[in-house]
Amino acid sequence: MKHALVKDHIIQTASHLFYQNGYNLTGINEIIKEAGIAKATLYNHFKSKEDICIAYLQYKNASFITEIKAYVAERKSGEERILALFDYLDQFFNSKAFNGCWCINTISEIPKANTSIRTEILKQKQTLINYINELIKDNLEGISEGKSNTIAKQVYLLYESAVSESYLQNDIWPIHSAKTICKKLI
Repeated sequence: MKHALVKDHIIQTASHLFYQNGYNLTGINEIIKEAGIAKATLYNHFKSKEDICIAYLQYKNASFITEIKAYVAERKSGEERILALFDYLDQFFNSKAFNGCWCINTISEIPKANTSIRTEILKQKQTLINYINELIKDNLEGISEGKSNTIAKQVYLLYESAVSESYLQNDIWPIHSAKTICKKLI
């Protein structure tokens, strides 16, 4: 297999394991076994489990951002596009693959001093806030930059709490409630 394909295979394997089983409960040997590679092959691509984790976070986020943008873009301009964030989450919750937020799951398992993983997660969360901000600016008329930033952060908090609570409750009501609150907010 080509170098890039092997690396992608390792990332996809680790992503599945980390997301389903957790970062701490997934060992290097399990990734090696599931990927069907030698230990040396894994270490040719990644120096550490932490490096694999960062690749996993980047992989999950890239897929998420692509999917949510495509989903939201299909909606009619205006408030409906902003509210589509919660419709996407509803769809995600109802999929067999839903296991909460990969960032929150991961951050809850690492020591506070782990700045490289924490920095990657913060970067991803800021990317989501920026995307929501762009949605608000593009879909709500007559809104100032400052107001748009404030609303974006509020919608982000609603979205994040809906992810966490729907996972905790194992129920859809937090997503529906967050969407209702968002509708009043915008």
